[in-house]
Amino acid sequence: MGLRIMSRPCLIGLDWGTSSLRAMLIDRRGQTIEEQFRPWGVMHLPVGSFTSAYADVTSIWRTEWPDLPCLAAGMVGSRQGWIEAPYCDAPATIEMLATRLTSVPDVGMHIVPGVALRGARPDVMRGEETQVFGSLDQGKDRCIVLPGSHSKWVTMESGSITDFHTFMTGEIFAALRDHTILGTAASSEKSTEAFDRGVLAARAASGGIAPLFFSARSLVLDGQLNPSATLDYLSGLLIGDELHIARSNAKPLLIGDADLCRRYRRAMNLYEIAAEIAAPGAAAKGLWRIARAAGLIPG
Repeated sequence: MGLRIMSRPCLIGLDWGTSSLRAMLIDRRGQTIEEQFRPWGVMHLPVGSFTSAYADVTSIWRTEWPDLPCLAAGMVGSRQGWIEAPYCDAPATIEMLATRLTSVPDVGMHIVPGVALRGARPDVMRGEETQVFGSLDQGKDRCIVLPGSHSKWVTMESGSITDFHTFMTGEIFAALRDHTILGTAASSEKSTEAFDRGVLAARAASGGIAPLFFSARSLVLDGQLNPSATLDYLSGLLIGDELHIARSNAKPLLIGDADLCRRYRRAMNLYEIAAEIAAPGAAAKGLWRIARAAGLIPG
């Protein structure tokens, strides 16, 4: 028996990152009909590697609609991925991405190239560009922030990604939590007061936050910080420092995990930055828009 789908699909989209694989059955409006999730990022593949992972996550849809095109974004196109998709240099438009897709032979899949910033301060993104183009109407100018292990601050001008900066905020937090004395009192409890204290400490720090890291320990020893609130204070320090460096006069649009976006918006409020959180579905809408621009699906 086939799948009972109210809206007819036109595309299979893959958000394939370092730690996970999310497959989306996308309709003609760019909306997700169904999803499949596997903990099979490019560094955590099942036996049989990429081909097996792809077949598993798309098989139920391929049986019903064998001719659907498939478009993937993320680290699947990196040097560690299935096939390397060469970067598209910034400034990059959605049309430029669409003309530089990399095909995966024999499986009917294409990969979005990602974007590279050249020059004295090179930078790269894979996957975030798809979310950016999925979150904005074409031609709109905006500052977009994508929190995560490698947080991105992206400048959009006249429909192009013109500039961006990467902050390893999430990865540094994980390293401090898991591999230093600061994580010994780790707790699942949440403390907005401790988080706010960390953000404000970073905002007031004229010499950066490196001298403040140990305060996550010393404040506990001095009785000024509950041990269970250490990680929230540390999170506030790191996010606050990111905002201190990257703050923009524009009204940022936050894209990503809902809880993390709310945390960033709270920190931005303390910096007197008014931020919005994007509606869910940016990755699916971005893949759909790129697929249309590439002629993989009808315009």
